[in-house]
Amino acid sequence: MLRMVGHVSECAAEHVEFRAFRVALGDGLAYWTVLDGSLARVRDLDAFLFYVRSGRGRAEATTEAYARDLAVFEAWRCGSGRDWLAAARDLHLFVASLRMSPINRPGRGFGGRRSNRRVNHVLAAVRSFYRFAVATDRVSDAVLPMLWEVGETRHLPEELKPEGGGVQYRAQPRHQLRAEQSVSPAAVTRDEAAALLAAAEHWRDRFLIALLWHCGVRIGAALGLRRSDLHLMTDATALGCQVRGPHLHVVPRDNPNRARAKTTQSFTVPVRMDVVAVYEMYLIERGGVPAAAECDFVFVNLFHRPVGGPMRYATAHQLLEGLSRKAGRARRVTPHMFRHGTGRALAEAGADIAVIKELLHHARFSSTEIYTRPSDERLRRAVENVAPLVDRSRPEVGR
Repeated sequence: MLRMVGHVSECAAEHVEFRAFRVALGDGLAYWTVLDGSLARVRDLDAFLFYVRSGRGRAEATTEAYARDLAVFEAWRCGSGRDWLAAARDLHLFVASLRMSPINRPGRGFGGRRSNRRVNHVLAAVRSFYRFAVATDRVSDAVLPMLWEVGETRHLPEELKPEGGGVQYRAQPRHQLRAEQSVSPAAVTRDEAAALLAAAEHWRDRFLIALLWHCGVRIGAALGLRRSDLHLMTDATALGCQVRGPHLHVVPRDNPNRARAKTTQSFTVPVRMDVVAVYEMYLIERGGVPAAAECDFVFVNLFHRPVGGPMRYATAHQLLEGLSRKAGRARRVTPHMFRHGTGRALAEAGADIAVIKELLHHARFSSTEIYTRPSDERLRRAVENVAPLVDRSRPEVGR
């Protein structure tokens, strides 16, 4: 079964349209593909996207992102009459097209220009497809030098050179724009989180806020939690779990509400006792909704249809948007702002970067470093704490 979700890439010259579509495989499994103007799957791209989902076990959302980016590339390739090899040879022209043409997908950024970071994201998807195409004999391996060049470590700063000495070589993309200077991500503040908690009328909503703030989990991981994933006792050995203290398990699964943890391996997150107390109140509230008894998801619909079904992303976003208005906040709080708020709060509390990385389950330290950048307030306090050259409490000499 195919269902269109609204992403159309069009070549202005030839009016060649390509769409990103979601393909349901059954039992809650799905992946995204690319369709042409006649609603036929683009065979080579479809094979790649299916491989990403089934062969590599990547999340459905990953294939969605790839499909959207590859639809843009395919519109340019077909609109210009290039085959796969010629498209790789002339990829610099595609980069120029991305930088000059406005975004035609409805939503955030519509009508604007793509940032360098966004262009690099599209190019990464294109290179991933070409690697697959070469490995499966869809494209000649002559394409590889067109996409990658061999770089050496000779001119790197000493601190960036690999251990062992000598010149080493590595492949690097030929087409890579210089990313704009990263800015600190929008993060919810403690006052905002407390205001939303006070504005919430239901214990389910309070538990979601408390969980996002104190545990820093992504919203996909939170909405994908099953009741068996919560080990909120001091000793869970009776459950076959050796982790001490209250905690939760984030487990990557394919869920009917399409919520998914952004990880390939399970991990645990400690849970504070005050969060456990909120959960216990939520269980009492949930117990008053008979339809929720059969659902093993932690977060379920209690106040709207389908009652008893697992919450979806849209419900969580709408909930926080409504609570932001009710609390009189100047900006709309989103679920991911809680994750950034947790990272910043941990850094402000003096947590080691390795601890923050582990708690937020980042793959690289570079993802965690954004939280260790000092805020304007911390910079001001540091300057004010430096001892003055002149003691203002004593009269100045010579007066």
